Amino acid sequence: MPDTGVASVQMIGRASMVLKVLSEGASEGMRLSDVALASGLGKSTVSRILRALIDVGYVETDASGKRYRLGYCLFNLGNAARRFHIIELARPALARLAAATDDTIFLSLRDGDQAHCVDRQTGAYPIRTLTLSVGDRRPLGVGAGSLALLAFETEAEIDRIIAGTREARRPFPAFGDDALREMIRASRVRGYVVNDGHIVSAMNAVGVPVIDADGRVAAALSIAAIRERVAPPRLEEIAALLKAEADELGKVIGQRRDSDARPPEMVRRGREHEGRPGPAA
Repeated sequence: MPDTGVASVQMIGRASMVLKVLSEGASEGMRLSDVALASGLGKSTVSRILRALIDVGYVETDASGKRYRLGYCLFNLGNAARRFHIIELARPALARLAAATDDTIFLSLRDGDQAHCVDRQTGAYPIRTLTLSVGDRRPLGVGAGSLALLAFETEAEIDRIIAGTREARRPFPAFGDDALREMIRASRVRGYVVNDGHIVSAMNAVGVPVIDADGRVAAALSIAAIRERVAPPRLEEIAALLKAEADELGKVIGQRRDSDARPPEMVRRGREHEGRPGPAA
């Protein structure tokens, strides 16, 4: 009688190998024969694995159905693995922004086609704008942080998200398709997002994307306050503070990722080297 445990482990190993091959393939995807050749597995085995991975969303095909590439669900898993250290790395930035502005600062991460508020820091100003709690989710584009996560994506991804979130955005009438596209256009021109009372009329917000070393939107920083506190010239000052912290956070995320990708021995040696004086001038 076959050992089903061994067979299951073997199948997981083969599926991991197929995913690795796809991750290293061209962005337009790979043919079945290419995946089989690169993985060293038979075509029938690769075909079964690909069908199973498609069923769970880890792999998808192009329009022809003949080229395979990594699916969006796998992207979500990667984001979930990254978000805990992003929250940790962003916490000092949130504290600095709250101290500098006295207003409420939010950290948002993308979760599928939603924005997830994962951290919040309140400032000392007596009127606090707490429109989002940690754990709250909104469709991408609804709110300053959420819009910052969407507006700086690729055009193709923006089109897909707008089409896919139409029903979810229905409770937010100010964020219809045409209005949202105009907000995206204006945000790209300015380099930051402004929510001018579109959710709560007396509240304004400003948001910026955090761009990682690969040029991808990794997170969003935003600030919310009563309308009078988010008006020119303070609006531009707030945006500049947010952008400076977002730029720095993007660099820190890249450095942390690079460090995590290095073998432990290399990381240890690097830290030892950082403690040594540099070469004499």
